[in-house]
Amino acid sequence: MADPLHVVITGGAGGLARAMVAALPDEKIYAPPRTELDVRDETQVDSFFAKLPRVDVLIANAGLTRDGALVNLSMADIDEVIATNLRGAFLCTRAAIKLMMKQRSGHILLIGSRAGKHGTRGQSAYAAAKAGLVGFGQSVAKEYGSRNVRCNIVLPGFLETKFTAHVPEKRLAEIREEHVLGRFNTPENAARAIAFLARLDHVSGQVFTLDSRMDRWT
Repeated sequence: MADPLHVVITGGAGGLARAMVAALPDEKIYAPPRTELDVRDETQVDSFFAKLPRVDVLIANAGLTRDGALVNLSMADIDEVIATNLRGAFLCTRAAIKLMMKQRSGHILLIGSRAGKHGTRGQSAYAAAKAGLVGFGQSVAKEYGSRNVRCNIVLPGFLETKFTAHVPEKRLAEIREEHVLGRFNTPENAARAIAFLARLDHVSGQVFTLDSRMDRWT
């Protein structure tokens, strides 16, 4: 049996994070909530990772959204969304990579969103941050592949969690119709897929979509 992976999951209080913990029962899990690790804070992030003996997998899951038309968003809203979803991934990835380079092994999984590929009305800041994750993740894959550090981006799909509880039923129905299976992914199903991806040794720089919405080939 393979040795347990040391896995860090940021945003540990969220529904997807809790499902990932359950899907990785044989691994050593660190899943700090925001009260224990604010990914926006460089000092906190560096201190947290400096205390770990190793990091085999980082799942950059911490995120938030402030929905509204662009003209109604304050710069404080925009800054908070970008700081959590994008800056937080930068800080945690940078800290984890320092350990992974010494180990000559590691895997970074960035939790993205379809909004980053297609844009979403009322989520301009969130979509911009998630789009940034793709370019960031693929750059990391190129920079550190020679050190056996992989980086992939996962789009888990629309999940019915506290994160999306504010979405009106009419909008939920519209989103559901975009899925060829006529249903949303679930945190448990997304977590199982992420757990499988975590142990892939020969895949890097890829974007994985975990729902049934389809895109044209380009």
